[in-house]
Amino acid sequence: MPHVPLDLLLLPTWLVPVEPAGVVLHEHGLGIRDGRIALIAPRAEALKHKALEVRELPGRLLAPGLVNAHGHAAMSLFRGMADELPLGDWLEQHIWPAEAKWVDEQFILDGTELAIAEQLKGGITCFSDMYFFPEVASEMVHKSGIRAQISIPVLDFPIPGARDADEALHKGLALFDDLKHHPRLSVAFGPHAPYTVSDDKLENIRQLAEELDAGIHMHVHETAFEVQQSLQLHGERPLARLARLGLLGPRFQAVHMTQIDDEDLALLVASNSSVIHCPESNLKLACGFCPVEMLWQAGVNVAIGTDGAASNNDLDLLGETRTAALLAKAVAGSASALDAHRALRMATLNGARALGLDERIGSLEVGKAADLVAFNLSGLAQQPIYDPVSQLIYTCNRDCVEDVWVGGKHLLDGGRLTRLDEQRIIANARAWGAKIARR
Repeated sequence: MPHVPLDLLLLPTWLVPVEPAGVVLHEHGLGIRDGRIALIAPRAEALKHKALEVRELPGRLLAPGLVNAHGHAAMSLFRGMADELPLGDWLEQHIWPAEAKWVDEQFILDGTELAIAEQLKGGITCFSDMYFFPEVASEMVHKSGIRAQISIPVLDFPIPGARDADEALHKGLALFDDLKHHPRLSVAFGPHAPYTVSDDKLENIRQLAEELDAGIHMHVHETAFEVQQSLQLHGERPLARLARLGLLGPRFQAVHMTQIDDEDLALLVASNSSVIHCPESNLKLACGFCPVEMLWQAGVNVAIGTDGAASNNDLDLLGETRTAALLAKAVAGSASALDAHRALRMATLNGARALGLDERIGSLEVGKAADLVAFNLSGLAQQPIYDPVSQLIYTCNRDCVEDVWVGGKHLLDGGRLTRLDEQRIIANARAWGAKIARR
């Protein structure tokens, strides 16, 4: 449609499409029309196209928006509340009691807004959320303009917003029906973990996911204790149990996976399941190390997530990706493991694939949604630039994020949120902190 003007033409110094892999385009333009990428061409050719707005981005790297493939958004309001504790104590003695006392619809609304604002400012255009009152979180996603997968939390005991697993699934099905045509929201099932969900509920979730072609998002093999406990109770490792129940497959999103043996690897490969790596949360809770390079070389799709701010303590996916790249080298014992280009792919297209969104987002390709982030590489710490992707992963932080578009909508303009009131969100979070501290 060359005769129809572009809505926006972006002219960065570098454009990194992610697909094809390893490519860096210098002095190219990207055109947006009706929320989608309509043009990628050399600068001189791009300027021949009429555009309602042309934006020069000198010293900027334009990339697909980052995909945070795992988190618990509203837990941002518990940030730093129970640090320096092992996972069991952290959950059972602090987080679960705090959730029982404080989590209601207003908590979810305010905590999710805080998380969305932080993520947008860090270049995240899509995130996966696994937390309570998913219908409330989806309202905030809709309002903010960001993209998200909302997972329906399912556990064998009462949770905020649902008296039991049956009620959680009933509400989840209603939400799935409400959002099935939403352009930026998808719904998945979120059984918490193998040790908190019984076989009958897992079989129910498998059947529903198949009928609705929905994802299954689950904490799996987060700790060695979890694996040992499953062997004692079920006579098999958690992943083997999930395979026996039929949950593994292209829709399955296995979060953490710090404990992987040869049989686990074979199950992941055969089922085409995705693994979502959360290195900083795993490090902070001393859970173990996901063998990313081994998974990658075996052909497993590995995405990356921040986990919740209560166990990380930030939602900085660019920083998470740098940690993942460095940790992968140490775990594999190879300096060439998870190079910068593959790390960026893990934070973009691999995340989109894990969430079932790779036909729509995750790479800069004509026809895909215009979910974009512009990084400023003109700072002192980025000079000189030999490989802009290497500089992005190893020298940049989220302060380098200047502009973010989701579906062509400009949600971060020069570091300023365009739809959300940052100062009001900060004040609101402080008020929650003061209230919770008086518990």
